[in-house]
Amino acid sequence: MSKTITVVYFSGTGHTHLMAEQIAAGARTVPGTEAALLRIEGKDIVEGRYANEEAVNSLRNSDAIIFGTPTYMGGPAAQFKAFIDAMGTLWYTAALRGKVAGGFSHSGSPAGDKAVTLAYLQTYANQLGMFWVGGGEFPYYMTGAKEQINRTGFFGGVVGYGNAQGGPASLDEGDAKTAQLYGNRIAEVTHKLT
Repeated sequence: MSKTITVVYFSGTGHTHLMAEQIAAGARTVPGTEAALLRIEGKDIVEGRYANEEAVNSLRNSDAIIFGTPTYMGGPAAQFKAFIDAMGTLWYTAALRGKVAGGFSHSGSPAGDKAVTLAYLQTYANQLGMFWVGGGEFPYYMTGAKEQINRTGFFGGVVGYGNAQGGPASLDEGDAKTAQLYGNRIAEVTHKLT
């Protein structure tokens, strides 16, 4: 039976968008998996409130949802938080209970307090009654792998970092591979649990 994974994210400079694409590509490597991107757009935020009910409701049809946001000033981006705040109807109707969840973030520095952002995403998923899936990949320096998979040693989700101070958005090769592996892991868990 086919499974649908939605990667819902905000990206300010394009780095988080590139991670979302890699996660979706990794999910699609599992047979019977469809992966869709749902980008949170600034135009959907009216007077500080996210106002795209169709986008929020589209999550009801997903078997898994992977949340993504850059880490700004030690937490999720305001645009992403506005989206989360608009999901109240999904919370009190238990519409996402039992679905698989995961999360990712990007920032300009190796640490950048991304752990706080991942903890926020996991807490939100837990409040919705979802099953959170961590990264699961040992850091490259423990395995001797040439690719720098999980180069920051995060396990609660997937993170990346790099050139946030201007220039075109790009993704470190190790971060891209880590994101693909995470998408694959989420898809495999989704097929097992749903």
